[in-house]
Amino acid sequence: MLLFGVTVQTPLINLKIKIYRNIILPVVLYGCETWSLRLREERRLRVFENKVLRRIFGPKRDEVTGKWRKLHNEELNDMYSSPNIVRVIKSRRMRWAGHVARMGDRRGVFRVVVRKPQEKRPLGRPRLRWGDNIKKDLQRSGYCMRHPP
Repeated sequence: MLLFGVTVQTPLINLKIKIYRNIILPVVLYGCETWSLRLREERRLRVFENKVLRRIFGPKRDEVTGKWRKLHNEELNDMYSSPNIVRVIKSRRMRWAGHVARMGDRRGVFRVVVRKPQEKRPLGRPRLRWGDNIKKDLQRSGYCMRHPP
């Protein structure tokens, strides 16, 4: 609802946002720390989030024509103050990478992540791995990777 040029959220919208944050997002993001996302999957997750947010906030009346219209992505981002779903996934993945890096070499997870397979790889472009995503996320955030000896 628009009041004196300021958007006022009703208690029903606040409740819907709480349901989205506390019930829907944890189900969607279960195990996201280990996902290796490509741009296609990131786009699909953003589309899902925008659909849910459009459903929560509803349509908006255009000031000029007086007709109802869907909210644009920028308007959704302004109304929903939390970081988008892809940023949440990347931050959780980085946090999990920190846990794995501090694990001892006897832990199974550490051995799987650090392991260098000796078998022959299949033809074609190599599949995107979890470690590749971590390196890309670190480069985008400005950190430099130290190579192990």
